[in-house]
Amino acid sequence: MLTIRAVRVGSKGREAAYHSGTLCSFRSRVACLSSSKITLGREKQAGTPLRSPVWSCNEWDPLEEVIVGRVEGAHVPPFTEEVQATTYKEHWDFFKYRGGQPYPAAHLAKAAAEIETFCNILEQEGVTVRRPAIVDHSMEYKTPDFRSTGMYAAMPRDILLVIGDEIIEAPMAWRSRFFEYRAYRPLIKEYFQKGARWTTAPKPQMSDELYDKNYPDENDPNRHKISDQAKLVTTEFEPCFDAADFMRAGRDIFAQRSQVTNYSGIEWLKRHLGDKFNIHCLSFKDENPMHIDTTLIVIAPGVVLCNPERPCHQIDLFKKAGWNVVYPPYPVMRDSHPLGVSFKWLSINVLMLDTKRVICDVDETPTVKMFEKLGIKPITLSIRHANSLGGGFHCWTTDIRRRGKLESYL
Repeated sequence: MLTIRAVRVGSKGREAAYHSGTLCSFRSRVACLSSSKITLGREKQAGTPLRSPVWSCNEWDPLEEVIVGRVEGAHVPPFTEEVQATTYKEHWDFFKYRGGQPYPAAHLAKAAAEIETFCNILEQEGVTVRRPAIVDHSMEYKTPDFRSTGMYAAMPRDILLVIGDEIIEAPMAWRSRFFEYRAYRPLIKEYFQKGARWTTAPKPQMSDELYDKNYPDENDPNRHKISDQAKLVTTEFEPCFDAADFMRAGRDIFAQRSQVTNYSGIEWLKRHLGDKFNIHCLSFKDENPMHIDTTLIVIAPGVVLCNPERPCHQIDLFKKAGWNVVYPPYPVMRDSHPLGVSFKWLSINVLMLDTKRVICDVDETPTVKMFEKLGIKPITLSIRHANSLGGGFHCWTTDIRRRGKLESYL
């Protein structure tokens, strides 16, 4: 007779074991199957679940462990329609002629030094830093629907969404990022073996049907009109989303329809998480939405930063709940800075270590002063060269463990 013990893993006091059939024991890292029982993981006493090393419910609880991305091996993505739709026209030649090639070596060397400094500061602040594996992003790959080369493993926030004790691998929407998950698999498997839950969202085909090949460029007068109607370069052919289009605040998760996240992808996550969480779909006055964390960031219970250039159409949701809505100052980054697929509003793409400490850009003096007025200590450094690869401090990280519990804030 086959007997199974199913365990919901989580930190002490959060998740209880539940049983289906007769209790089984944990023996080794490799699952063992016999005619009488299934055993998984390390041997534990009866009724004692593994304690997950993964636990994060929001953006501000005390940070204990984080993944920081890698510069090594970064390649320029091929200039496909989904890349064209999200980059400024003045950068198109760079992507056209360097697509599939490494980023300039001198620039990568400076970016790598900045990220090493970032990691050292995190460790000095008591945070455990983990890094993805180094993989070959230059390799061309082909599926029945498309061919491409890779990009990088620089932005873990784009691909990994941590909800409680679960790591969710986002399906992504750029063809150049189809196999990006491979760099993170050694870490994810380690977390899983130690008790974390691990889910991979359905991988999209990324066939031509997922993209609007006639999507207008940024200078087309129809661009703003159709973006207001949530008509973006990604269609609803199949679910797709980047993890960075979701902002966590306990049981409330804020999502946006963007160039890389469609309504089908948001609906998939909503059904997957179930009634335990409320997913609020927000929209902004933004003709090129891509990743919510340069538009809206929740930095503490009841405190949200809202980009004044991209006003939120549902801002009353926060105001009626009594939240403090803070409009940060305009960034000081020069227009001439080479950002590629990034935006100047990386000034608010910050990493909260807790409600009293924040890592932010040393050159963004007005933003630094804003945090000081809010009673938050800024820990400052520059990652300007790393910014050019596509993100700020929040983008370059995924928090794996924060010390706190799951609560409601709305």
